[in-house]
Order: sequence, then structure tokens, then C-alpha cells
Amino acid sequence: MRKRTAWNIYQNIEYAGEQTQVKLYNFFLDLMQAASSQNTRDALLVARALQRTPSVEDEELVAITSPDTVSVDLLSKGPHFHLPFDKKQFEILINSFQKGEILHAHYVLLILHEARKLLKKLPNINNVSTTRTNLVTVVGDLHGNLGDLMIIFHKNGLPSEDNPYIYNGDIVDRGAHSIEVFLLISLSFILYPNEVFINRGNHEDHLMNLSWLPLASVIDEKIFVTHGGISDITDLNIIKGINRHKYISVLSPDFTIPSEDQCHIKELSKEILLEWRQLLDMLWSDPQAQDGCIPNIYRGGGCYFGQDITEKIMEKHNWTLIIRSHECKQEGFDYCHNKKVLTIFSASNYYSTGSNKGAYVKICPNMPPIIVQFMVTKASTRPITIWERVSRVEGDALHNLLKKFYANETLLMKEFEQHDPHKTGEISLNEWCDIVTNVLNLKLPWRTLRSRLVEVNATDNTKIIYESTFKSYELQYLLNVTKSQRHPGVCQTIYRNKELLESVFRAIDKDSSGCISIEEFTDVCTFLNHHNGSLFNDKQIIDLATSIDLDKNGSIDFNEFLEAFRIVDVTAVN
Repeated sequence: MRKRTAWNIYQNIEYAGEQTQVKLYNFFLDLMQAASSQNTRDALLVARALQRTPSVEDEELVAITSPDTVSVDLLSKGPHFHLPFDKKQFEILINSFQKGEILHAHYVLLILHEARKLLKKLPNINNVSTTRTNLVTVVGDLHGNLGDLMIIFHKNGLPSEDNPYIYNGDIVDRGAHSIEVFLLISLSFILYPNEVFINRGNHEDHLMNLSWLPLASVIDEKIFVTHGGISDITDLNIIKGINRHKYISVLSPDFTIPSEDQCHIKELSKEILLEWRQLLDMLWSDPQAQDGCIPNIYRGGGCYFGQDITEKIMEKHNWTLIIRSHECKQEGFDYCHNKKVLTIFSASNYYSTGSNKGAYVKICPNMPPIIVQFMVTKASTRPITIWERVSRVEGDALHNLLKKFYANETLLMKEFEQHDPHKTGEISLNEWCDIVTNVLNLKLPWRTLRSRLVEVNATDNTKIIYESTFKSYELQYLLNVTKSQRHPGVCQTIYRNKELLESVFRAIDKDSSGCISIEEFTDVCTFLNHHNGSLFNDKQIIDLATSIDLDKNGSIDFNEFLEAFRIVDVTAVN
């Protein structure tokens, strides 16, 4: 029960963070639909505001990131490589990363550029055959965890002509070694381009997918392997025709309208919506127990698809199994939909040490899938008991939950005080549960968690001393700050909205350069002017952009963007 509660906390907090992205998705969806229904002038304005720059096609960018632009001293620490790459160099890189060595930037660029040359030639759907090797191994989410990849290589063998692999997305992000994991997988792909296949995940977004990652794989024309899942409109014929590179980020659509097609913008916007939806559904969707297909609001994108949808799409494409990842599972894998959908998750200890096993699956012709489970442990530590493991997982989960309380302290206190008109400092348990559910947007067993989060009246345990959470020693120690060291609203507001602000920042940053140009800022402000009434004239927009550009270098980076938000919040509070 304690482990299940901790698991619910972790998953609720993880998905709550991703929900900020669906707000942006819905915003863009509204704009796209407006473009298909409004007049051409409005539609062109939407197109200009959303149009993204195809960076990889820019040969200037390719030249700037060339390995030749970074010199390397042969006496520098770490391994040294040369073209063409070979198996020995791959093994050297594995050993180097295991020892914690740093790979020189020249060699990083060398690997990435070689991988890009090959990936760019690939179709959107990898065609994988087991005819020669009689097996293929599918690896789920790794999330930058080098230890998990090392265990898989140790147990299953290195990728080779006789040992093919499919990496099913979310190679990067959250773990401490995303670059190392991605480089190892990329180098194995360079060595064995016909035996190593890489699917894009929902975390291979923004800049990571500049390496042209394919969208899915099909094994022996029977087993569909994609990161998230399917929906009621999944159609491989449409997916095969998508120009995947133009989706620099799936959090916003590509709205590049060729000048000669401007008179047909409404029809084009409908096509773009259908294409974008295909991509989103494959990367973000989850299976559900009930039939049907509904928006995945809990996750933040894609859909929930039921067994009826699975059977419909499998029959349409003549598949026998769907393998997907995207969801952390306590055992590292999970079957659903009458064993027609298999989830594989390969990052062990994902939420906390001992929280879950990792797994990979071996597919052999005419045999059931062979699932191999594992868990990374530190060699220097003694085995921990189940009670120690649960306590550790539970403690880490509660720490994360307390951070959510801190980020929403002002909002929570306002609601608590409204339910305490006589200023007793207490409210009922039911009131407390309703308030924390609504404000934190987390559906958790609050009555079970009550004793770990808040104090109760000594003589009436149905009365909650609501301010005790924010005065607790555990919260103060966790944050390593005191009331006098933090502004009552600013830090909380930025902490609470950082993920949403980052998503907005990336949406405005249409060329994915990591900075917002004056032109990009102006496009968005002009669009908002048109749809919300005249807020600023052109000069005011330029002045506003210039004021946010603190270092006056002609562009706005994310820190400047956050600083502008902080200043506005302070002004509002004062």
C-alpha cells in the first residue's frame, strides 16, 4: 500500500508537469482551426506567427556545427577517434563513459554528423526483418540512464550484424547521462545502420530531433513498434508521407505555407492538422481499459485508446502486436488489450532507487516475446530489504510532493483561509482534501497521506491545522530556505509556472535557436494584437523586446525571459 501510494505521487507529479504542454497544444490547435475557418488575411497572420524555420536544411548551420570548427589537442584527456568508426572504437567509448571520462566536443560533433547523414536517408517507418538474425531486441525508455544501457549490453550483448536493436524513444532527458547514452546509440547505428533502429520519443523534441529520428518501426510486417501508441485515425500511409524534419517540435505544428499556395491556405491547414495529429498520437498516447479514443488530458498530449481501437488499427494494417514504451511500469513491462499491446520501459529506478525494474524484450519468429527484467544497483552498497526500499521510495515521493505544496503556498493559504472565516487556523479534513486536490491538480489518497503532510487537532483528528505544512521542519530543510529569505509570491509563481513558461518560450523561438529574436517576438505580439484588440503599436513592441533583452545582444534567452516574468510579478505584488 505504501509503495502504491508513493507510485501514485510520482506519476501524478510527472504527468502534471507534462500537462502544461497540452495547454500550449490546445492554444495552437485553436489557432490552426481559426486559420481554416477565417478569411485569408487572418489565416496568413496565423501562418506567420506559427511558421517554424527548418534549421537542418540551413547549410550555414551545418557548417557552423562541423567537427572541423573545433580543434582537438591529441594530448587532451579522454579517447581519440578517427573515421571510419569501427567496433574497437565503440568498445573504447563504452569503457571511457563507464569510467566517467569526457568525450571531446570534436568527436561528439563527428559522431552526430555521421549519424545525421544516415538518419536523413531513412524513411519515417523503419522496416525490420528477423529473417537472417532470427531475433531483434526492443529497448524502451532509457532517459539518459547510462547504467541501464550498460546492463542491457552486458546481459544481451553489444549491437552487431547478428544482434539487432530497436531503441523505442526517450533516449534522453531526466537522467544524468543523456549525451553519453545518445552518443553510444548513435555510434552503434553508424556501425550497423541495417541492424540498429532508433524511434523518436516524445522527449526527443525541440533540438534533439534535428538528427532526423524516424517515427516508428515495423518488425516482419507484423509487429508495430512506436513510442506512445495509436489512435482511431492512425494511418501508416499518411505517416510514411510526413516530412518529419519540419516538426522541430511536436508541441506546435509546422505552418509553413508556400507563397504559391497562399490562396489555398484553408485546405492546407486542414491537411497540416491531420498530419500533426498522426505524429502527436504516436509519440504521446497511452492505452486505456475502456473502449474508445479520448484526448489524453491527464498526460498532456495524444490520446487514450481502448482495446476496440487497438483491434481496429491492427486489423487495418494486419499487425499481430503493438510494442510501445512511454509509461514507467513497476515491473518494467506490462501487457494490456488482451496481450495485443506490450509496454516496455528500460529505465530502472526511474522515480527513486528501488521504485521500478527495467526491462527489454527479445522478438523471435514464431515465438512469444521474451521479456528480460533488471535493476541497476550500486556495487559498493549492500542489498537493501524491501522495507528499506519502500521507505526510500516513499520518502523521496513525499519530498517531491512537499515541493508542490511550497510552489502553491499562496494559492493554498488563500483557499484555506476562505474556509476558516473565524481564523481558527483549522478546517475540516474534507475541506482540506478538496482544496489540495483542486489547487495542486493531483488526485491522490489525501486521507492516507494526511499524517505525513499536515498536523491535526490533538482532540479532534477531523480538524486540520492547515498552516502546519508550511511551518514543518521537513519542508524548511528540504527547501533550505526560511520565510525571511524568500519573497512570498515571486519564487512560488516562477517555480509553479517554469515548465509552462519554457514551453511558451520554445513556441516563440520558431527557429529553435535557444533565443527569441526581435522578429519572432514581434510576430507573436502582432498576432495577439489582432486577436485581442490593439495592445501595442509597432514601436511599443520593439521597446518591450529591447527592455527584456537585458544584455542588449539583439535576442532574448530563457533567463532573460524568466527575469522579465519575475519583475512583472514583483510589480503586481507590490
